[in-house]
Amino acid sequence: MIETSHQISAVRRTVGSRTLEAGEARVLTISQTYPTTLDDLWDACTNAERIPRWFLPISGDLRLHGRYQFEGNAGGVVQRCDPPKSFAATWEMGDETSWIEVHLTPEGDERTRFTLEHVAHVDDVRWTEYGPGAVGVGWDSGLLGLASHLDADGGGVTPDQAAEWIGSADGRRFMTLSGEAWAEADIAGGTEPQAARAAAARTIAAYTGTPPA
Repeated sequence: MIETSHQISAVRRTVGSRTLEAGEARVLTISQTYPTTLDDLWDACTNAERIPRWFLPISGDLRLHGRYQFEGNAGGVVQRCDPPKSFAATWEMGDETSWIEVHLTPEGDERTRFTLEHVAHVDDVRWTEYGPGAVGVGWDSGLLGLASHLDADGGGVTPDQAAEWIGSADGRRFMTLSGEAWAEADIAGGTEPQAARAAAARTIAAYTGTPPA
């Protein structure tokens, strides 16, 4: 069984920035090592039959230049594909477009690191209000889903359990710990600690339905 605090501590998170043609963008990076081979992790991340087992139902064309759509969430276009090591795609929600890159790196015998980089233009007002956790908590949930899918004991949280689990004490604790971890990554990236933790508190409140202290 996957324990909440262990899952949170197993994940690396960084917050940075990058200059694009359209201006300065925020960069969130999240990664975790999984007990599986490079080929199996690639299949878990790109096979339309496996993705819904740990993330969300997906439709579309999961090939280079193909358009995909996650049910009730983002869609986009596959911009680059280098099997079994990496792919990049747009991440489109409403009228906003950001970009994701996924890299898979072998780390010894049947261990592979999954790294996701999310690049987005976020206005200063929204960033000050919620910080990186606004999307980071969601990506943490995705990595938990992948860990659950790959868990040899069949533990963790599956997508069909997610809605109930999110409302549970363990689910709220997970989102709280994730929000706090993103605040620490934000501080490491240069944000003033009080501002980073205040933004995290507002994000945690939004995810858990509990007013910030």
